[in-house]
Amino acid sequence: MTRIFVIEDQTVLRELVCRLIEDMPSMELIGSSGDGREGYETCLKLKPDLVVVDLMLPGLNGMEIVHQLKHHQPETRIMIFSGYSSRERVQTVLRSGVDGIIHKNASIEELEKGIQKVAAGESYMSSEIMTILRDIMLFPDKTDTPNKLTAREREVLQLVAEGCTTKEIASRLNVSVKTADTHRSRIMQKLDIHDVAGLTRFAIQHGIIEAGG
Repeated sequence: MTRIFVIEDQTVLRELVCRLIEDMPSMELIGSSGDGREGYETCLKLKPDLVVVDLMLPGLNGMEIVHQLKHHQPETRIMIFSGYSSRERVQTVLRSGVDGIIHKNASIEELEKGIQKVAAGESYMSSEIMTILRDIMLFPDKTDTPNKLTAREREVLQLVAEGCTTKEIASRLNVSVKTADTHRSRIMQKLDIHDVAGLTRFAIQHGIIEAGG
């Protein structure tokens, strides 16, 4: 019996994954959480065989959960269940040593197959992730770095990461609020990052701002 714990902040998705696991033979759902830190700390206590975890979580992000679990509980297998699929993010996740990645666009059948494969000790990538991996192999020089952003978009990214509101960004750059919001939307689309916390981490990783800055 494979003991599984689910960490996903979207209630509907968390309940869907939990019900799927409960209906799967040889699988035991031992708990779930919508908060990253709470979920991680519970995993340390329960020591599940497999953790299904989202990347963007309140309290503690998914990548930090992966790093900590790999250090403290290396025997625990980890499957990422996420809607974020930029080249850079996929590469970062793979380098962390996870056992599987399922995109949230995957079908229920594919999610079930992924859980079964990873629980059995195999690796599994959903079809959308495999498409990205093939693209990485065919076009290794493509990048998700800030170079894909215009100079103005990099300015806006820095201000967003520094905690400025759209109105404050517009004032600093002497543009309309609508223009500032358009820049912000384009940045999110280009980087496939759709929240301020993710943009801030990206900015820190690429030296646009300093951690804590």
